[in-house]
Amino acid sequence: MAMGSRQIRTRPGLPVLILGILAAAFLYPDLLAAQEADEALATARALIQKGKNREAIAQLNALAERHPGLQGIAREQGFAYYNEEDYLEAAKYLEEAWRENPEDTDAAQLLGLCYYSVGKPERAIPALEKLLSANPNANIDAIYVLGLCYVLTKKYSQALETFARLYHLNRNSAAAHLLLARILLRQGFDPVAEQEVSKALSLSPNLPLAHSTLGEFYVYKADYAKAAREFEQEMEINPGYASAATDLGDVYWRLKRYDDAQRVLQGSIWLDSTSAKSYVVLGKVLIAKGQLRTAERTLRRAVSLEPGNYTAHYFLGQLYRQLGNADAAAREFKTAAQIQQLQTQDASRIR
Repeated sequence: MAMGSRQIRTRPGLPVLILGILAAAFLYPDLLAAQEADEALATARALIQKGKNREAIAQLNALAERHPGLQGIAREQGFAYYNEEDYLEAAKYLEEAWRENPEDTDAAQLLGLCYYSVGKPERAIPALEKLLSANPNANIDAIYVLGLCYVLTKKYSQALETFARLYHLNRNSAAAHLLLARILLRQGFDPVAEQEVSKALSLSPNLPLAHSTLGEFYVYKADYAKAAREFEQEMEINPGYASAATDLGDVYWRLKRYDDAQRVLQGSIWLDSTSAKSYVVLGKVLIAKGQLRTAERTLRRAVSLEPGNYTAHYFLGQLYRQLGNADAAAREFKTAAQIQQLQTQDASRIR
């Protein structure tokens, strides 16, 4: 070897490795694209788990543009939009994910919840039914929502079966019919609720809560005489039920039977001294009887038990107005208005 010349040494196998990478890039582009997509999906999932849904959505949308039709992207997009409470957008992607994999019960569950949340119960039912058939012990919230979807679409037989199953009741039992009646009443299906209570009572005439439920139904109809009779029957069957006593006292107040109202309300308080409602109704009765100072103490007790009770503050405002205390009346009316506004805002967020 001549002096001054340099020998170039190479790592064994390096040219072969480089050639292999270049060959893979040219010969197997789909493989490299799949690897990139998998890494991008994993990154998006990690962002979703950290609550960074908007960042994940941006990455997933970009990935979908680069790899249109790639399975798995729509599923993660649906999950991210669901977490952001953008239910209509989430439903669009979850529908696609469910088409890609009809056995994906997680996508089915969220799809059903999305449609229920945007007021489309008829579209929620197939997905939630799929969830229930695939997993009888599925998320109980999803099963409850399926029952509500049946109610909202007037499929009462399926609703009865779903709620009976959820609460481990015989679907033909009095208890199951009463349970459905109470749910129907809360959803505003009053005539159907009345029918279900009647079925329950035909099966079990002394069933606790049945007459009380009918009493609530008649209160909603402003038929206070019938409501009173139902609450009275409830008290005969279930004398320790403080809530029925309170409701009976409220009906007596509406019927101007103030002495009867005071009697049953005192009994309700003895049964449950932690209920603000009993004190509120008793306060209304005492105002009607002109016992304003006693009414003030009673209503203040209700506020101490439940500071956010609109009715307690409103009637305190009326009481202070009668007592000539304008400042205190204005304070209570203002508080009542603020509570009402908050309740309205909260109700508007319930989907």
